[in-house]
Order: sequence, then C-alpha cells, then structure tokens
Amino acid sequence: MENLILKCLKFVVIKSMSQMRYLIFVFVSFFCLKLNAQKKVNSNQDKPNLIIIHTDEHNFRTLSCYQELLSEEQAFVWGKGNNSKTPNIDKIAHQGAISTSYYCASPVCTPSRASLVTGLYPQATGAPKNGLHIREDIPTFATILRDEGYATSYVGKWHLAGHEKYTFGIKYKAGFEDNRYMMRGGHAPYFHIKNDKIKGINEKAAAKLPENEIIHLTDYFTDKTLEILERVKKKPFALMLSIPDPHTPDYAKPPYNTMYDLMDVKAPKTMAAEYTAIKPTWAVGTENTNEAVGRQAFNKKALQQYFGMVSHIDDSVGRILKFLDENNLTDNTIIIFTADHGDMFFEHNRRNKGVPYEASARIPFVIRYPNKIKSGKVINTAYTNVDFVPTILSLMGVETDAKFHGLDTSNDFLNDKKEINSDRITYFAKSGGWWVSAVNDRYKLVIDKKEKPYLFDLEKDPDELINYYYDKNYKDIAKKMQDELFRQLKTFDEPGLKLNRPYITE
Repeated sequence: MENLILKCLKFVVIKSMSQMRYLIFVFVSFFCLKLNAQKKVNSNQDKPNLIIIHTDEHNFRTLSCYQELLSEEQAFVWGKGNNSKTPNIDKIAHQGAISTSYYCASPVCTPSRASLVTGLYPQATGAPKNGLHIREDIPTFATILRDEGYATSYVGKWHLAGHEKYTFGIKYKAGFEDNRYMMRGGHAPYFHIKNDKIKGINEKAAAKLPENEIIHLTDYFTDKTLEILERVKKKPFALMLSIPDPHTPDYAKPPYNTMYDLMDVKAPKTMAAEYTAIKPTWAVGTENTNEAVGRQAFNKKALQQYFGMVSHIDDSVGRILKFLDENNLTDNTIIIFTADHGDMFFEHNRRNKGVPYEASARIPFVIRYPNKIKSGKVINTAYTNVDFVPTILSLMGVETDAKFHGLDTSNDFLNDKKEINSDRITYFAKSGGWWVSAVNDRYKLVIDKKEKPYLFDLEKDPDELINYYYDKNYKDIAKKMQDELFRQLKTFDEPGLKLNRPYITE
C-alpha cells in the first residue's frame, strides 16, 4: 500500500514538473514573440519620417529667413522693408538648416519636379519639358521608401502626367501609394466641389457660389495632408505636399488679399531702362509674347497679392508644424520647404521664370531634423535639386543600388559645423538645352548658342548686371567654371551639346 502511495506521489510530482516546464516554455515563447514585436515597433519608430512642402514659382526673397541673410538691398528689391514675412517657414530654417545657393535643375515646372523626385537631370527623366510624363522605369525617392516599408503619399500639383488641369486619378503613382489627391496641374485659386465632382474656378466664379461648395486649393491640399498624417502617424511615413501657389494668376484669398495693401512696393532697380535696353538674348524670354517683345508696366497689386499668397502658405506650414508638435512627431520627422523654381517679379523687366537669373533659377531650401541636424546651420555650397534624392535617402539611413546624377551631400547637413562653404561647381540648364549655367557659391557662368558667354560675380554684383567674362582678373575663374561645366555636360549627356555648338569653344 505504501509503495502504491509513493508511486502515485511520484507520478503527480513528475506530472506537475512537466506541466511547469510546459508553462515556462509557453511563457518564454510568448515573451520572446512580444519582445520581437516590440523591437519591430521600436525599429519602425526609429525610422525618420519625411514631409516635403513644395511650392510653385516661389521667389526665395519672400521668405524672411532668406531676407535675414541678404543685404538690405537684396532682401528688399521692391523697396526698403517691402516683403512678406514667413515665421513658420523661418522656424524650420532656424531650428534646422538653410541652403543659400540651391538651384532647380531647370527653371520650368515639369523638368524641375522630375529631377527633384528622381535625382536625375531632366534629360534622363522622360520629362525635360512641361506637359511630359515621367518615365515609369526609373526609381524615385518614393519607390525606394515604399519598398523600405514607408507609407508614401502625394498631395497637390504633380505636373508629371500631361497638360490636364484639376484632374486626379493618375495611374502611375511613382511610388506614392496614396495618390488620391495628386492633381495633374492647374492654378485656379478655388475648387468648386459638388456631388463629389471637383472643378477649378477663379475668384469671381467662387463669389457666386455657396461658401460650403468652394475651398481654396492651398487649404484643400493642406487639409488632405493633415488627414493623411492623422491616419499614418503611428508608422513611418513619407509625404510630399505640392501647393500650386504662389504661381500666377497672383490672387490671394481673404484676408490675405488685403494684408499688404498698405505696403508701398516699388519697381526693382533692375527694371529700369538703363539696365534693360541691351541685354543678352537668353534674358528676353519666350514664355509669352508680352515678355518677348519688350517692356511692361510694373504691377504693384500683383506683387501685393503674391506676398499675400506667401503668407497663406506660411500659415499652412504652421498647421503642419503644430500637428507634429501635438503628436510628438517633431524630433523624428524631417521637414523640408522648397519650390520648383522662382519668379522674377519684374527684376530685369521680367515676369515668371525660364531664365538663369537668381530670382528664376535659385530656389528656397530649408530643412529641419532635430534628431540629427544642428539648429541654425547655414549652407552656402551650391546644390541643385538633382542632389535631393541621394541626400535625403542618406539622411534617412536608407541604402539603395539606384544610380543618381546628383551627389549625396548629407554630411554637409549632419556635421557639427554651423556654416558650410565650398567652391563646388554644379550646373542647371534651360529646358531644351538652349543655354546652360555653371554655378558655385559666388560665380555664375551662362553659355548660350547665340550669345557671348556671361560670367557674373554674385558677391560684387548680386543684381547680375556686369559681365566679367572678358575681365583679365577673372580669366582663371572663367576657365575653371567653363571646363567643369563642359565636363558635367558630357557626363550627364546634356542635350544642348548635340545641337549647334555654343559661341564659346572648350
């Protein structure tokens, strides 16, 4: 009997130990799975988010963070104190970095946008002129980030899928998986939205419609941006918001339309006849016949409206910054403000873009990444937006086998220096290859098919009025710029080289 009892007790103990081991095994397995899941969540959280706010036809001088770095004469080319203020965009610059010599690959909408998303010069993107479609067989920063697990979205003007205006449903997403609000093109100030149909309209048509049926494009696209961010905020995201303003027709919605009415803006110095009577052929412009035939009247009201549009954009930037703060996303989100090209706004008696002058080809570029970019950094090295993709991917720690024309300049942003200077030479060109321009942080060389070469010293002559190319004191500089320009034109197969030879020989 005692043996039987001992056997029973032994069985129970063994059974209990077996169950205990089983329970421990289950517990440990569950803990490991949970730990791995948590590591994955933490890994996702460690990935930096990306927001690009991109405007159209935006003069860099209208951002007060640039005004702070310019001479008074250059900051206020439209009269002393006459310019817009942008406290929210300034916040990005002050808490991050500002690039003072950032240029578009070509000062026209489509080619510049194609270069920004691909890291290639326009001739390699399939879209070197307005209205063309971006190639579907080349990577973009969005395709690369999508494959890295990012939620990728695009909101606003695309202009890389034909000439249609105010239409959506673009089939090729270029890596932006949420492209519901990717609009082919158009610059009407308002949308009329009724029965799920959207139509672009001007301010006169909008005034005749019920308020609940109209919305300004800047507000519409900012609203959609915030909706998407709310949905994806718990995962790594990359979003590009492309606001169609401050492009013509130069209309600001209330109250921005009267914000600068009391500002007595003046015609810029370089609009005067003494500076525009004789100018190079590349400066005449061909966007429309009015620009090609000669002088035009200074339009004070248009400039005041332009300033109003810029202030509207800045307030929209503020809404996005507020969202990041409220959702504890600020430190790990890279936010960038830039544009596709500039706007001359009467400098050199010009409107709009398409010329190598600073106001046309130089674009704003400010970036904030609190986790890694030192606040208050100023970068004077010359870049083009061809450099954007390799640089942003490197900043985000993303490796890729894709090949780019642009350089990875991330170290300029990540190092501990407060100011970055170098004499790096890069280039940009007119869509179609009729002129090309080499730039560094001080000099600009413009070579045209039908014109003598021009060399500008942007430090001594920021108005770009004096040609130093034939000045013996600039001989070495001219040769250095020219040699490097032709080297890059060959490297990147610039179409202009296949046309009639430029005035200058190599």
